[in-house]
Amino acid sequence: MTFSKSFPRTDGKTNYPIWEEIFLGDAEEKELDEKARRVNVNLMKECIEDARLIIDAENMRDYQTDLTRMAIALFEKRTSHVVYWKEEAAKDKFDSKFGSPEQTSL
Repeated sequence: MTFSKSFPRTDGKTNYPIWEEIFLGDAEEKELDEKARRVNVNLMKECIEDARLIIDAENMRDYQTDLTRMAIALFEKRTSHVVYWKEEAAKDKFDSKFGSPEQTSL
């Protein structure tokens, strides 16, 4: 599935924005998905270790499910969403195609 995002731009002829839809190519999208996977796997490992430290520091019982639940809660708070990276890549493509943000602002 191809990722796309629409951005407004002005052309000086009208006060209304012209919406440009920017698409990421399959290779770009796959690269961002792989980047997100690598980052998220590392974050989950850190979250598991942090959950262990918290459980030990608070003298909590070290049940596997408690550790997992705490790690998941930490992970959900920390993860960068792949959609953000895709939107950022689409914005970069938009800016390179139509100019800097100052030129495209409403």
